[in-house]
Amino acid sequence: MSSQPWTWRHGLSYGLLGLPLAFVALPLYVLLPNHYAREFGMPLASLGALLLGARLLDALIDPWLGRLSDRLFQRSVHAVWRSATLASGLLALGMTGLFFPPALSANGLLVWAGALLMLTYAAYSLLSIAHQSWGARLGGAELQRGRIVAWREGAGLLGVLLASVLPSLAGLPAMLAALALGLLLGGWAWRRAPQPPQEAPGDTAATSLWQPWRQAGFRRLLLVFMLNGIASAVPATLVLFFVQDRLQASAAQEPLFLGLYFLCAALSIPLWLKAVGRFGLARSWLAGMLLSVSVFAGAAALGEGDSLAFLAVCALSGLALGSDLALPGALLAGLIQQRDGDPAQTGAYMGWWNFATKLNLALAAGLALPLLGLLGYTPGSRSAEGLQALSLAYAVLPCGLKLLAALGLYGLIVRPASAASLPPSPRSFSCNDV
Repeated sequence: MSSQPWTWRHGLSYGLLGLPLAFVALPLYVLLPNHYAREFGMPLASLGALLLGARLLDALIDPWLGRLSDRLFQRSVHAVWRSATLASGLLALGMTGLFFPPALSANGLLVWAGALLMLTYAAYSLLSIAHQSWGARLGGAELQRGRIVAWREGAGLLGVLLASVLPSLAGLPAMLAALALGLLLGGWAWRRAPQPPQEAPGDTAATSLWQPWRQAGFRRLLLVFMLNGIASAVPATLVLFFVQDRLQASAAQEPLFLGLYFLCAALSIPLWLKAVGRFGLARSWLAGMLLSVSVFAGAAALGEGDSLAFLAVCALSGLALGSDLALPGALLAGLIQQRDGDPAQTGAYMGWWNFATKLNLALAAGLALPLLGLLGYTPGSRSAEGLQALSLAYAVLPCGLKLLAALGLYGLIVRPASAASLPPSPRSFSCNDV
């Protein structure tokens, strides 16, 4: 596939599944904590512990699901599709049970939510890893890899956009029905997508699970990705609390904030691809990080009635989000293609990549929510101390983490790549060169 031009038909057939998968990502990581806290009165400490435990367990199984994905690809693409169909059905059932639990005691609700979270997470992870591995196996140069990831993430952003407005405009049942329909259509389109080269059957070595960690470039990229991911996961977990209590915006404005944020992210992806063509993947991602910090720092000063200013923050930070979604995955695909990366173990790379993503979200929910409770914030609070703690956690902390990620990206990836591209000079010669 890498020798063929990547057309919009290729992109749509492969990327469409990203749309329903986003119906899982946003409700689980943004809507569910707020839903359980406000609708069922679950204390923030209990909610944070539940989400931390479930997400940590979910993250730990991802590398093994990546190894399973590699074995499925070794069998045939039909084996991949069959497992994806099963995962899609379990995913739809798990999401429905999470948002519409039976009448239970407080402890019973915790057990129910924990079990359904693990079922939903496992199905989502298997489906996502297989889909991501498929795209990485298609290969290509930097720009084509960027396009492959951009179609998947662009469709995902449209899914997030729908998931952010459907619950408010049409209710949770409509959101879940759209999820089921999207999974059907996405699976149908995926079967018509370009197929990666069929691998020769072989035995995956017992140590293959750890193969990605032997690649220095993967370790450096994953460190940057995790720092940046935590910086994004904290405000994603707290955004509805910030909108409802710090800005005291009406319920009708919530989908407007989220929708504008994700719409701008989707619209920015073609711009980031143009930047990649000129500056490369790593430098373009660095520019996105710096744009995010320069914009999001202003959110810390917002308060009651500042809805218009927050709309501007949502729009501009959404532009920066496009780089986070489209570019790191393309950098990872490039590492897999390098001589010390084994394409036959793409799933292992994706498993660890998803492990890092889940760990970021687990830490964001498991640490930020209990910390806010300790600092005096409770949902619906109007105390000055609680609201100040909310602003610091929502805006200041993520900006600091994002700056650390930007420094890591420059020092570990951008600068070494620039030095490697320079011609040798007498000044750079040393005894290590012989």
